[in-house]
Amino acid sequence: MIQHTVLNASHRALGAKMVDFGGWDMPIHYGSQIEEHHLVRRDAGMFDVSHMTVIDLHGDNVRPFLRHLLANNIGKLKTPGKALYSCMLNERGGVIDDLIVYFRDETWFRLVVNAATRDKDMVWINVQASAFDVEVKERPELAMIAVQGPNAREKMASLLSPEGATAAANLAKFVAADIDGLFIARTGYTGEDGYEVIVPESDAVDLWNRLLAAGIKPAGLGARDTLRLEAGMPLYGQDMDETVSPLEAGLAWTVSLDTDRSFIGRAALENQKAQGVPRQTIGLVMDDKGVLRHGQRLLSAAGAGEILSGTFSPTLGLAIAMGRVPAGEAGAVRVDIRGREVPLRVVRMPFVRDGKAQPEVLI
Repeated sequence: MIQHTVLNASHRALGAKMVDFGGWDMPIHYGSQIEEHHLVRRDAGMFDVSHMTVIDLHGDNVRPFLRHLLANNIGKLKTPGKALYSCMLNERGGVIDDLIVYFRDETWFRLVVNAATRDKDMVWINVQASAFDVEVKERPELAMIAVQGPNAREKMASLLSPEGATAAANLAKFVAADIDGLFIARTGYTGEDGYEVIVPESDAVDLWNRLLAAGIKPAGLGARDTLRLEAGMPLYGQDMDETVSPLEAGLAWTVSLDTDRSFIGRAALENQKAQGVPRQTIGLVMDDKGVLRHGQRLLSAAGAGEILSGTFSPTLGLAIAMGRVPAGEAGAVRVDIRGREVPLRVVRMPFVRDGKAQPEVLI
């Protein structure tokens, strides 16, 4: 049975085109995906991300538990409100999910995990938590709205009390705080500045309407996908899964092997590093006309691979993609599009930073 967020009627009232996204009835766009993409890059837009799963962890052993559960080092979170991006791995080093963890206090941490992986994540987390006497509490009564773009923070401030506006303005990146009854985190999935706001479902429609009144227009999942790919941010299930390690997914920076901390999947990652990481994720640009799509075959000097996420970039006016090929010098990379080999350029990600193309992308 398809699920609905508390904002479903609001989306329909705004004329949204709705689609089934991981079992949720979600807006793909409100008329023009391209316009919504540019809106977020140039001004401010908002997304309903209430399909994401919020999980609160409670107990005296939450920190030791997260040291065991996550590939990134929870020891980096020393101040309440700080957030950390990490992968949660299986014993083989494959990615069960990628998530954000927030430090609330020493007996309370908050996770936000992907919607499509909710069921398996809850099973895995509960099984692992049992040995640590940690309470795992899903929070389905909470909704989430992402407000993103270069003007997002300024426009959001107009909805807050003077004290709240000051507190929100002073939030550093990857820090959250309780402000005016809202859990406001300076995080996002677009490559732009802004907030992700967690709010009780009972208050979500009112917040949505106040954001609309403040001049923040809605954007759908279509724009969210092109924005995150331009920003070089991976999508679970497309750019990584349980058969792909974070070292292969271009997420080595999220793995902490610099302590004697024992975490699930560590031995597999250390073995992979010792033997040589077999695959690599690369950024690709196509100068010819066309669009790069998931599953298209790649040809490189290192061997055959495939397109992971691919799209037409509205900011660049070019087709871009993440691809995975064997480790080694990729050399001249080509993509097989219906039997025709089209040359691609290998570039560093992100493709877009601070709303502008990375210099090498447009060469």
